[in-house]
Amino acid sequence: MYKNKVLHPQLSKFDIYNSAGENYENTITAFKNALEIGTDMLELDCHITQDGHVVVAHDADLNRRTDSEGLISSRKYSDLPLMKKDLPLDFMPGVVFSGTSEDRRFPLLQEVFELFPNTPINIDIKVNNDQLISKVNDLIKHHNREHITVWGNVKDIITQKCYKENPNICLLFSFRRTMTLVALMYTGLLPFIPLKETHLEIFVPSHLVRGIQTYLWVMNTEEDFKMAYEAGAIGVMTDYPSKLRAFLDENPQYLSNGYFIANQLSDNPR
Repeated sequence: MYKNKVLHPQLSKFDIYNSAGENYENTITAFKNALEIGTDMLELDCHITQDGHVVVAHDADLNRRTDSEGLISSRKYSDLPLMKKDLPLDFMPGVVFSGTSEDRRFPLLQEVFELFPNTPINIDIKVNNDQLISKVNDLIKHHNREHITVWGNVKDIITQKCYKENPNICLLFSFRRTMTLVALMYTGLLPFIPLKETHLEIFVPSHLVRGIQTYLWVMNTEEDFKMAYEAGAIGVMTDYPSKLRAFLDENPQYLSNGYFIANQLSDNPR
């Protein structure tokens, strides 16, 4: 009833990096640094500009990341400002990343695909926008990335549109579908119901997931890392790839089961 899709045939476990604690989030520099220390997968978020460019950005608006206001969708790509030098971090309120990198611009998804053609990437489609979904799909197909890309969103309407647009791309469970998964387990119907989704971003006990790759976010401490791997997660999404890399080097038993993801949001606090 369920055909498992694996993003990389040589990896059974992975680490996902956003790197927001070590570089300016969602920048080319952040992605490069994460991969240099051994990450196996990147996590990023996408929005669309007024003139139809797919940009890598976590927030729909510019307020937190720049000195400007307004929505990304209301600006042409050429008019997007640089990020602040002192950047408040999304998942850790009150923490600010301050770096020296000059790379503070919003990259295009196309750039990321061109620079990292063989790197598995988890894409969060941040807004319910048909043009955005269509353009992301076109880019994935153009760069022959259907087999190493996961996409979707916590909102079920977005995830369903992603699947309708291209069922060959690995699909995230939305929050609603995750609740359905749990209900099916408790009613005993789970083994008999086909599932189109391939990846979970939250913890569901291993006997629930029928081979579905599961990773947890956002894990930023050694205690978090240990809990995630001992719970059976195949990957950990973190803002501190260097910290997770050191943890895995000291605890190689967690790599024996599998592989590492960069939650590209910044070697400074997040």
